[in-house]
Amino acid sequence: MTETIDARGLICPLPVLRLRKRLIALEAGSQVILLATDRAAVIDVPHFCHEAGHRLIAATALPDGATEYLVERGPDA
Repeated sequence: MTETIDARGLICPLPVLRLRKRLIALEAGSQVILLATDRAAVIDVPHFCHEAGHRLIAATALPDGATEYLVERGPDA
């Protein structure tokens, strides 16, 4: 089951901090969905994933203006 983090309405850096906190507690290969409305997340989430060794699988715009990020925890993160 993929866990969802609802960070809609939160501004930078809170969406990425919540994602980071959750990923730390998961095993490698686990997936998390982050929902965010913060405009900076489009830059912050891919950058965080790259720097921390996670994989951004998809970023999908939602009808409510949010973006859904599907992230897989990396093996060495």
